[in-house]
This record gives sequence, C-alpha cells and structure tokens, in this order.
Amino acid sequence: MNTHHNPLLAKWPGPYGLPPFAEIQPGHFGPAMQAAMAEQLEELDAIAGNPEAPNFENTVAALDRSGAWLYRLDALLSNLTASATSPALQAVQRELAAPMAAHDTRVKMHPGVFARLDALHGQRHALGLVPEALRLLERLHLDCVRAGARLGPAAQVRYAAIMEELATLCTQFAQNVLADEAAYQLVLRGDADLAGLPDFVRAAARQAAAERDLDEAAHVITLNRSLIEPFLTYSDRRDLREQAWAAWSRRGEMAGDTDNRALIERILVLRNAQAREHGFDNYADYVLTDSMAGGQQAVRQLLGEVWQRALPAAERERQALIAMMRSHGVEGEPEAWDWRYWSEKVRQARYDIDDAEVKPYFSLERMVEALFDCAQRLFGVRFEARPEVSAYHPDVKVYEMFDADGRSAGLFLQDNFARATKRSGAWMSDFAYQSRNRGVERPIIVNNNNFAKAAPGQPTLLSFDDARTLFHEFGHGLHGLLSNVTYHRLAGTQVLRDFVELPSQLFEHWLGEPEVLRRHARHWQTGEPIPQGLIDRLETARRWGQGYETVSYTGSALVDLEVHALSDPAGPGDVVAFEQAALQRLGMPAAVGMRHRLPHFQHLFAGAGYAAGYYVYLWAEVLDADAFNAFVEAGNPFDPRVAQRLLRHIYAVGDTVDPTAAYTSFRGRLPALEPLLAKRGLLPAEAGLPAP
Repeated sequence: MNTHHNPLLAKWPGPYGLPPFAEIQPGHFGPAMQAAMAEQLEELDAIAGNPEAPNFENTVAALDRSGAWLYRLDALLSNLTASATSPALQAVQRELAAPMAAHDTRVKMHPGVFARLDALHGQRHALGLVPEALRLLERLHLDCVRAGARLGPAAQVRYAAIMEELATLCTQFAQNVLADEAAYQLVLRGDADLAGLPDFVRAAARQAAAERDLDEAAHVITLNRSLIEPFLTYSDRRDLREQAWAAWSRRGEMAGDTDNRALIERILVLRNAQAREHGFDNYADYVLTDSMAGGQQAVRQLLGEVWQRALPAAERERQALIAMMRSHGVEGEPEAWDWRYWSEKVRQARYDIDDAEVKPYFSLERMVEALFDCAQRLFGVRFEARPEVSAYHPDVKVYEMFDADGRSAGLFLQDNFARATKRSGAWMSDFAYQSRNRGVERPIIVNNNNFAKAAPGQPTLLSFDDARTLFHEFGHGLHGLLSNVTYHRLAGTQVLRDFVELPSQLFEHWLGEPEVLRRHARHWQTGEPIPQGLIDRLETARRWGQGYETVSYTGSALVDLEVHALSDPAGPGDVVAFEQAALQRLGMPAAVGMRHRLPHFQHLFAGAGYAAGYYVYLWAEVLDADAFNAFVEAGNPFDPRVAQRLLRHIYAVGDTVDPTAAYTSFRGRLPALEPLLAKRGLLPAEAGLPAP
C-alpha cells in the first residue's frame, strides 16, 4: 500500500505526536503492522549480528529501543478497539491477534539476541552498571525466559502455538462481553416503570434513549455501570430490578455466538499448559513468581484475613437490610437484585445521605478541576485544555501537562462517557510512554471512564463513587505522566501487577479530604461549596456497605486464584459449575455474589494482565492506606516534603526500582495491615454499626 494512502506507514504529522485519527481506516492496520513487525525483526537481527562483543549499549539498550514503531501502532489499535470500536476494527483486531502474539514470541525467543542477553545477565554484577541499567537487564532477561527463550526447539514450537491461540481467544472473549453489553436495553415507559428513580437517574436514562433514537417518552437502562447500579439502587420496581440484574450478571453466559463459557475453559487449559512448559504445576504459581507477593501463600493469607473479617460485616449489613424490609412490610430475604435498593434505604435512614442531595456538588467539570488542582499542589504540574486538538472521538478532551519549571511534559486525553462502541469499566492506557532511550520526552496518556452522559446543555453529575473512580484513573494517569526514566521497558505503569494499583488507589484519598471538597465540591447551579454538615455525614457513612463491597471483591479474587491454581491439565470443565462450587466452599452469601462472574471477568480473560492477580487491588490497598498515613502523620494532605518523596519513589520511578524497595524508600518501612482494616471498618473496635 502506498504511504500516501496509508497514514500509518508515514511519520505522524499530528500535534504532540498524536496519530492522524481522522485519516485512519481499519484496513490501514494490517499492512502497517506487518511492516513494523518486519522492521523490529531486522533490528533484532542487527543486534544478534553485531560483530562486537555484547555490552549493555549494543544489546540491552538496543533491545529496549527495538519495536518502537510497532509499539505505537499496537497502542493505537488497542485504544481504538477499547474506546471507539466498529465491526471492521473488531475484525482487524481478531485477524491480528495471533500474528502479533507470534511476533512477540519470536522477539523474546530470538536465539541470537537472547544468547547475548543471557551472557550479559550471567555477569551482570561485574558490569559496573548503574541501578536502572541493571534493572533493565534483569527485567528484559526475565521477560525472555518467561516467554520460553530457554525451552528446547520442540517446546518453543508448542509454546508459540499456545500463545497464539490464547491471544485469539482473549480477543474474542472481550468482544463477546462488549456485544452482550451493547445489545441490552431495558426500556422504561411511564411513571410506573420509573417509580423511585431520582431525577438524575431519569435524566441519564432519557439521554441513553435519545442516543438510541427512541421516542421522547422512552427511558433506557443499559449495562453501563453508571446506569445500572443507580437503577438497582433506587428503582421501586422489584420485577424490573430482577430483569436488569439477570442481564448484568449473565453477560458472557448467553447462549449463542457471544457465549464465553467454552472460551474460558479452553483459555484455562492453555494457561495450564503454558505454566507446565515452564515447570510449574499450575498457572497461579507461574504468574505469582514475578510479583511482590512471590507466591500463593502470601496472597491466600491476605485474602483469607480480610475474608474472615468481611463475612461478619456483610452479615451485619444483611440483618440491617432485613430490618429495613420489615419496617416497609416486606417479607422474605434480600436477593442479589434487592441488596443495593435496601442498603440505600438503610444508608439514608442512618446517615441522612441521599445521592440526590450529594450529586449536585460533584459535577464532572468541577471534579476534573479538582484532579488537576491536587496534582499541581502535590507535584507542581499544571494542565491546560487543548480544545483545538482532535482525538479519536468528539467526547475526548485533550490537555497538555507542564512540569514545575513550566516545560511541556506530557499530553493527557480524558474520555469520560459511556457509548455502545466502548467497553465497560474504567481504565488508563497510553499512546506513548516517556523514554529517553526512545527519544520520547512527553508521554501521551489516556483515561477512560464510563459515566452516563447528561442531556445537551446539562452538567454531568457524579456520585461520590463515580468521583472516586475519576480520581482512581487519574492516579494511574499520573503514574504514566510523571514517569522519569531512561528505558521504555521500565517506564510508567509497566511495574509488577501488585504494585500498579498503588498510585491509583492512593490518589483516591484526596477526594475525601475536607479541604479539597470545600474548594471543588460546589453546587452546579449556585456555586455554593458543599456544606460542612454534608461532608461530616459523608465521612460518617463512609464505612457503610464495606462488608458487601469487601465480600463481593474478595470472593472474586479468591475464585480467580482457585481457578488458576488448578493443576489438572484438563482444566475445570464447566466453569459456571466450578464458580458455584467455589463460592459454596467459601460460604459466599448468595445475595452478595461475585463482583465479576467468570463469563464476563475481563480482568482475567480479555487478556492475561490480572489472571491469578485480581487480588492486587487489595494488596495495593494495604500499601495505599499505609502510604496516605504519611500525610496524616505530617498533619497536611499536601505536605511538600512527603509529596516530593512520593513523586521521587513512587510516581516517577516506573519499574527502575524493585517495588518493595521503592515503597520502603518512601515510607521508611514496610506497610502495616491495620490501616487497610481501619479504612474498611473491619477492625474489632470499629465493627459495630450505629443503631437504625
């Protein structure tokens, strides 16, 4: 294809190094990525064929530089298929999944390059390398070993086939979940269907109907979390709540082309085979050797400790729900589609908190200002809107980040709204990580959320949980934007999985600071700051529902570990039956259930990133609860000395330092568990709940 007709084969002329989004067609990706893969193989052949003896610069740094063009293309395709996809893009994604996996295997198994890398690794402590260079050598070598570089020829062929099939299956899994989510709509008509829904839910449901070209009388509940959770929380129509819950909980489990059950079974068989090629009995053992936890024992100990404390808390909450039901003349036990509804009534009665009162103070515009203000006060960075810069969708807002010295230091894209062409959830990704070795001084970082869009001319109002999600993802974003490293492989969020959630979860703490709330939580109509009394009530109510949330999350993490710890090469068989049996063994309350069931558990099966690793949110919460106490102990949530330590040792270092050493450098010691338990209200002294 001529470069004139394929913008992906030419240098991107866009501002700040952005891709030329408006010119890109799905058909451009195949030829461009084939060319980029060929280019990287040529780069690797040049490294392997270098007549000079291997040294850090001609082997390790050169390997880190290789594939830069392919990385940009892959990041572009990944972002588009996640955030603004189409049937044509999805077809391209499916077609390229196996070839890209095969290429990655060829890169990491390249015999000539690995021989040089292996020789350097064997004498790494005698090379006189600076710590960051030594870390790069160790991480690249481990990447290759874990990708099969030390396997024999026959095993390498088997391994490559496993990885290609896994890539194809995981791509299909994610597309199936998106298809189920996009296809569902619960249409509400008239006051009877809308009973109990506050104005902000009705407005979001009406906007969803308008986007689907339904008549003006229609309201629609979709499977977007920002719509379905408020519906389950407020709708007086138990029958409709049950319908919505059934669709939400059975994503990926519908009979037909989007059924994920057989895909999961095959993925688990292949992952077990992958682990066995490395000499492990199961996939969990293989994954956890390269983690802060180091193995299943530490993970099980943490999850077990929290699980045993959370179950009684969830039971106390269930009893409170039953009492509330009885006070309304409702008999029976709460079901899964009832929990949020009655929990909200308990919350309102005990703490006088109503989202209809809270949300007007949390407009999206104000909360974005809060993000940027907190980042500036902590780290000295400043964000300026760039409305003249077009991104991949009109919803995306582009900001330029300037460092403390006023230099342009990064580009931040924020994509906040749900749409049918976007996967569910919230996440951070990149178009380019900062890397001096690759000549990338300004990272390009993306935050995706899935908030329900308001009607034209109206502000998007967030719940407190929505605002927390916004802060969480921006914490990830700052981890990418503030990266200050030499080598691409060590940049930004490319850290051990059970460390990656620390910067994001830690940043959530600033949302709850009274100083931040008084400054930024202002009524969208009057501009008045949130009343101190409401702040006090929010703080008092903070621990309500933590039993439910902790059990739901921890149960999901335990089932993830169980299904990936199976040693049987034949896998679990029926994954839904396995899930149900595992929950029964755990004693999972039926009305709570898993936060993510296996058929739609994208963390586990849309890719391998969190497989046998969903525990990492809780692991990181131990770190973040303890880490924020450094500011509490300093008496100032923006203490400049603590903030500088945080920047230097956590946000800026990427994977240049072992995460345990990085945390210890920031905190002066290893973390304690008690701050997490206190934060979730799971300490014995805090277990009691106020009377109704």
